[in-house]
Amino acid sequence: MPPQAVEKLKIQQTILQHIPKEAEITRIEFEGPTLAIYSKKPEILIKQSRIIGDIVNMIRKRIVVRSDPSVRLPEKEAEDVLSKIVPKDAEITNIAFDPSLGEIIIEAKKPGLAIGKNGLILQEIVEKTRWRPRILRSPPMASKIMAHVRHFIHSESKEREKILRSIGERIFRPLVYGVGDVRVTMLGGAQQVGRSAILVQTRESQVLLDCGINPGSSNTLDAFPRLDVPNFDLENLDAVIISHAHLDHCGFLPFLYKYGYDGPTYCSIPTLSLMTLLQLDYLDVLSKQGETLPYDQRDIREAVLHTITLRYGVVTDIAPDIRLTLHNAGHILGSSVIHLHIGEGLHNIVYTGDFKYGRTMLLEAAATEFPRVETLITESTYGSPEDLMPSRIEAERSLVKVINETLKNGGKVLIPTPAVGRAQEIMLVIDDYMRRGLLKEAPVFIDGMISDATAIHTAYPEYLSREVRNSIIYEGVNPFQSEYFTIVEHPSAREDIIRGGESIIIATAGMLEGGPIVEYFKHLASDERNSLVFVSYQIEGTLGRRIQKGLTEVSMVSSEGKIEIVKVNLNVVTVQGFSGHSDRRQIIRYIRRVSPRLERVIVCHGERAKSLSIASVLQSRYKIDAIVPNLLETIRLR
Repeated sequence: MPPQAVEKLKIQQTILQHIPKEAEITRIEFEGPTLAIYSKKPEILIKQSRIIGDIVNMIRKRIVVRSDPSVRLPEKEAEDVLSKIVPKDAEITNIAFDPSLGEIIIEAKKPGLAIGKNGLILQEIVEKTRWRPRILRSPPMASKIMAHVRHFIHSESKEREKILRSIGERIFRPLVYGVGDVRVTMLGGAQQVGRSAILVQTRESQVLLDCGINPGSSNTLDAFPRLDVPNFDLENLDAVIISHAHLDHCGFLPFLYKYGYDGPTYCSIPTLSLMTLLQLDYLDVLSKQGETLPYDQRDIREAVLHTITLRYGVVTDIAPDIRLTLHNAGHILGSSVIHLHIGEGLHNIVYTGDFKYGRTMLLEAAATEFPRVETLITESTYGSPEDLMPSRIEAERSLVKVINETLKNGGKVLIPTPAVGRAQEIMLVIDDYMRRGLLKEAPVFIDGMISDATAIHTAYPEYLSREVRNSIIYEGVNPFQSEYFTIVEHPSAREDIIRGGESIIIATAGMLEGGPIVEYFKHLASDERNSLVFVSYQIEGTLGRRIQKGLTEVSMVSSEGKIEIVKVNLNVVTVQGFSGHSDRRQIIRYIRRVSPRLERVIVCHGERAKSLSIASVLQSRYKIDAIVPNLLETIRLR
């Protein structure tokens, strides 16, 4: 018998020895990072949760109890039974099924009433339907992309089951060479902002941290991660972990599935919907520009089908010698600081991804406490001595001042933002200051993907700042649905907005690279009464960066398909302080606050001079070993 089969048999025997026979266990499967116990009477194990807890402590693996498919009620019958069990006061808004996990997903306006005191209603649902209920709070705004993702996973549930089992078998395979030889290779994001991709290798495993694109480059050699190097082996890649949904961290992920990757992608729960939204938009923008597509929608769907979402703080096996835990990064909704525990204490890596070490209106500050950490891999986007941002209150006042002055002069304020993160932050600020009478009231038009991205934010209030979370959950007030905001439902409405009176326009994309913002800019740029306000980072090479540097004329394509010269006469303002990144002080403060104390820091995701500057301070002032690797450089950690 193969070693893997022997190991699986041992685990099964241990489980069966400690589970009551009346639970009627039918099978035990590895499903992704979880051991799934299938039972004909799952309510017995759910009521006696201590039994499962004891087994988890013995075998040190995550366990979930599922009902055997043979005893589950048909979906329509289960829905009928559910409607009789859950009180009407819970206000159920949607019911969906996930056959691959045996779950019934219930969205309710008052989830506490759907759960019942001490979970009694949940237990009754299991007992009478044999589906495992998952209760979610009904989002105040509907998200098309979340509905599409859920529908697709449901329609491909059989394939999803196969994928999870294949992943599980690979994760829990026996060690061959033993633990050791920890190395990281920079496949992207070294001494540059964009195409983040870091390969972590041990004797046993290979894990890729992020797989992004460089939106500022049209040259494929510079635009995409260097997956052409010999030590990157797609066939033996154990996992991809996506820190957050921005394209420079996830935009190239579907390419892996296009060329045969069949393993898992791990990310936080909100990140799955957000990155799918942005990847689909990326293809749409490329198509409109007549560019060659690196992958298609089918590859995005494959990525969705292979994605395993995790909550913050949950320790998960992802390879025979690597455990993963995600923590809040404070950058955008669902952004994660990634903690890798390699071997039984051999080495611990923390990868910040993009992070914000400071509270904002939208999010809490990045986590700094970890069980163990020897090597920190940090971003350095704002790492130069000049990169000292004003306080958040100063940034808010600067933005309000520019808007008030522009509106007073009868102009329009054009704010290009990424759909995810900055747009929602600016919406919160504008709503807050208008309500307090500190910002002149004017129509605020929201255009592009911002609406769907905002809907995803409202679906996961537990990932937002304490104030916004409490407002949505306990007060029933959704600040993203302010009376001041008007959603642009159709491109035909833009002409009236452009010709209309003073207004504020928040639109994608944040760097003026495609999206509705380009159309507004084309018509508003020549009027000196208007203002273009940058509130997010402009990557080198993008139109936004060139205008920020003083570009006075832009060649653009007219609606007739002709090239026209657009004069940039409007007021161009950069408001620092709204960034989802940490500035130089915050980066250094974060590194010093990380606990336990670090042995080594690898500095990346920053222009060369900025990365070197951060490393120099860490070494000279704080005596921390700091490395600024080159692209394709491999660093031996153990």
